[in-house]
Parts: sequence; structure tokens; C-alpha cells
Amino acid sequence: MTQRERTSRIRNAAVVGVSATLLGATAPMTASATSENPPRALTWSACEGTGLDPRQECATLDVPMDHARPGGPRIEVAVSRIPAEKPASRRGVLFLIPGGPGGSSLGDPSGKGQKLPQDVRDRYDLIGFAPRGLAPSTPVDCGVGHADLATVRLRPWPAPDGSVDENLATAERLSTACARNGGELIRHISTRDNARDLDRLRAALGERKISAWGVSYGTYVGAVYSQMFPHRTDRVVLDSNDDPDPARVARAWLAGHEQGVEDTFPHFAAWASAPGNPDRVAATAAEVRPLFLRLAARLDRAPIPWPGANPEELNGNVLRQAMLDGLYRPSRYPALAQLVRAARQGTVPPAPAAPPEPVLQNVTAVGAGTLCNDVAWPTSPALYRKDVAESRAKFPLTAGMPRNAMPCAAWPHPPREAPVRITGRGPSNVLLVQNERDVATPLSGALKLRQAFGGRAVMVTVNSTGHDAYLANGNACGDRTVSRFLATGVRPARDVYCR
Repeated sequence: MTQRERTSRIRNAAVVGVSATLLGATAPMTASATSENPPRALTWSACEGTGLDPRQECATLDVPMDHARPGGPRIEVAVSRIPAEKPASRRGVLFLIPGGPGGSSLGDPSGKGQKLPQDVRDRYDLIGFAPRGLAPSTPVDCGVGHADLATVRLRPWPAPDGSVDENLATAERLSTACARNGGELIRHISTRDNARDLDRLRAALGERKISAWGVSYGTYVGAVYSQMFPHRTDRVVLDSNDDPDPARVARAWLAGHEQGVEDTFPHFAAWASAPGNPDRVAATAAEVRPLFLRLAARLDRAPIPWPGANPEELNGNVLRQAMLDGLYRPSRYPALAQLVRAARQGTVPPAPAAPPEPVLQNVTAVGAGTLCNDVAWPTSPALYRKDVAESRAKFPLTAGMPRNAMPCAAWPHPPREAPVRITGRGPSNVLLVQNERDVATPLSGALKLRQAFGGRAVMVTVNSTGHDAYLANGNACGDRTVSRFLATGVRPARDVYCR
């Protein structure tokens, strides 16, 4: 594996373990507003690092730190591309919008972009980027303490007795660190800012419109861009879709894990009880859930030391977090089952490799800034105690975490703008693709985005399991439908189900 590939895997692991968990009153900026201060054309050069497609080239674009003050301080956004492979058939650019918040698509033209069918790669320049605040774009860092970088701290798992006091204390520490160390940039990291940066990139690329493939949090960025700049969109694919609730935004995404686990755990249970499976944990699928709950409760009472991990023990919440991570895609089931089998014997596997701390610090800051600047979160401890108690009773597998307090409960900066409300105003050029069983962005939330878009969108629901559907954890029917839309513009006349 090349260094570049190792770095990419490390960053991807950090995104799953951190930012995916931290997770109009103001008139939206229009395309004409952006064109008042048109960006300079990009200067392309070879990309740094190894393991990239030799055709991939990189550049940086200066954008305003505060888009409301275009003459103020500037920051850099890193961008990459692989040009369309058949210039005579070129249609335009396809933005690969990453998940997170805290994910990067800078290497995606060389990576997932090469999984696209040839007729799609013939027609589009594939465009990747590192969103504002994320290295190698101008980075932000909160200087969080090492212990608070543990995923079970960033995901707000309550104490074994359901107490949220330590979660509220963690929120205060993290928010204070970001206010102290994040500088002015931490206040200007939001989904609206990301959408405006995309439009600056569009203009710098010399394009009237963009097509996009957004995944996970990238579906919300793509939806917000489509709302703010509707007539700058060509063909938009949103894959593994976030609930766009403008009153809650990321609170809705976190809450969605309750249903996501309920949708997905039975699939894991069937796999983990299948005869002949070397990682089998139970004789029947019905036994897997109570077995897991008993084991988590036992580890709440008597954690197992786990040298090299953060924290250095396998406790109930570490197991619950491993369950959540393990349900992201079936290829992770064996590692989850092996952890369960070891813990039942009172042992642990080798500690998982930790991403470099600077990566964790950067991803944590971008994630916290985005989630907390997009919408104001409740600050009442009583509300979180009530919600967590209700969640623990109804959804014991997630133990109250999805309704608990994140750093945003103590965030010192009020949002500068109201969240974007997604509507059906604009061209009908959006295709949603969604797996039925998705632990991170459940079908129930995706249906709310579909409803918000109204006539602008068509939805492809895929009978499959895992986060990220198109060309990843979906099925041939879903992949074929999305590929046809990107290559030809032909979209199903109505919502479809890919059995």
C-alpha cells in the first residue's frame, strides 16, 4: 500500500470515528452575488503524494473566510481533477462531494471516481476537494485533549446508569477548546459556507453549471447547494441521504442512528448466526441481540483492559461504538463478531490502529464547527436527560446516545445564519439513491429529504445493506439507474425500488 493510500485510509477512519458522530432569515447568496467578485482561474500542477492516478492534477483557490465580507481575510481550498477522458463527448464537471463533516474528496478522482462507468468518465472532469478548514486547505484545530479525541467521547454515549453529566462536561471542554484555539476560521465553517465555496470553484473552473455526486453529509451539502444555487445545477446524485430538518439539522442526523441500528442489526444477526460462519456468535439470529446487550452490560460493570486503545479499556460504550461502526457495511461484520467473541472470553484483540493525532484534531474541529454553526442546539441539561431516558427505554442497542448532548450544547458562537430549508423550487434534476438498511443515514431520514425536494427529485430505494449505496454497498439495479442518469440524463419517471 502506498503512503498516499495509507493516509487516505487513516483519514477515512477518522471521519467515520469522529465527524460522522459529532456528526430563511438570511437571504441566500445567489450566483450573481458570487460573480460580483469572480475568482481567478485555477493554476493546475502535479499533486503531492504517491499512489494517485498520473492524470490527477491539483490546485488551490482563495475564497473569502467570511463570504459576507469578500474583501476580508482569505483562506485556501484545495481542489483536484482528472479531465474527461473523451473531450469530444465532454459535458462538464462532476463534483465528488465528500461525507463527514470532516471528509475530503481530494483523492477521489483517482479513487472512487475510477469506479464510474467509462461513459461517465468520458463526459465529466472529475473534481475533488478538501472542504474549508480541512488540510491541505487552510486548516483549523481546536487543540482538544487526547482523551477527548476518543470516539466514545465525541459520540455522546451516556454513563452506564444513563447519566449525561460527563457528556455535558465534555461538551463544555470541547467548545471551550475550539473557542480558544480555533481562531476566526472556526466561526466560518458551515454547510452554507461549503456551498458558497463550491460555487466559487464552479466559477474558477469556468463552468456555468455543475453536476455532483454527494455521499452521506455530502448529500446535505448537495441539497443546500441545489437550494441556494438551483440554476447552477446540472445532474445531481445524492447517495445515502441526510434528514434535512431545518429545525434540527445535525441533531436529526444523530437521532437517526436509533432507527439505523434497528434497520441494520437484524442483518448482522442473521450473518452472525449462520452455520459455517467461522465468526459465528450464536446459534440463531434471535439470540444475537440479547447476547450483545448482556455483554455490553457486563462490560459496563467490569471493563477489560485494552492497552494501546483510547480509552485503554473495552467497556460497554466502547463495545456499543464498535457495533455502530461495524454496521456501516457488511465487510466490517467479521471484526465486530471477533470483538464480541473475544470479549465473551474476557480477552481483547490487538488495539485498532489510531489515526495520527493531527488528523484527528483537524477532523474534530471541522466536524464540530460545521455541526454547531449550522443550527443552535438546546442548552438545557434537563432536556437531554429526558430525551436520553426515553431513547434508552425504546432503543436499548444505542443506549440513549443519539439524543444526547454534543459539543454544540455548549457552543459559544450563535449561528450566523438560519439553516437552509430544502424545497421543490428549482429544476427537476435530482436523483436520490438510498439503501434500505443504512445505519448512518437511515431510509426514514432519506424519505424526508425526498419529500422536501418534491417534484425536483426522484428516489431509488435499494434492497441492500450498508452506508454508501452507489458503486459500493448497493446493487446492480441501483448502480445501473444512477449511471444512466449521469451519462445520459435519463432518470426514472417516478420513484423506484431496486429489489
